[in-house]
Amino acid sequence: MIRAQCGFASGFGGNMLSMDAQWREIDMPAETARRIWSGSMAWLYLAIAGVLEVVWALGLKMSAGFTRPLPSAVTLAGAAASFYFLALALRDLPVGTGYAVWVGIGAVGTAVFGIVLLGESLTPLRAGGIALIVAGVALLKFAERA
Repeated sequence: MIRAQCGFASGFGGNMLSMDAQWREIDMPAETARRIWSGSMAWLYLAIAGVLEVVWALGLKMSAGFTRPLPSAVTLAGAAASFYFLALALRDLPVGTGYAVWVGIGAVGTAVFGIVLLGESLTPLRAGGIALIVAGVALLKFAERA
């Protein structure tokens, strides 16, 4: 058994600054604590991997076919780091969920940054596609809890 502290805020009198945290100790089996910790860390690792996928995808564009040294180095380092964090996440997440969410974060992030930074067009169909990817990623995340 592991003894942990959990807290919650009390008092919603409209003033968020005067809320008192009330703490109590709880006992939980070590396996439960490990699953809670590793599960939340897996999603953090997956988010980092997704952001790094955006980095290497944009770096790939900026490298002009690996003809520019600095963007090429950023691309390779970003890809390696992205795969590393994806591998960490997949220790605790199903591969189908982890891979799909990783690709979704990368696809949406790359599309958004392409629009914002590179002047790519935002058409209604493109916006709809991005929204569908976001919805799919959210469904996969919520399905993991069920």
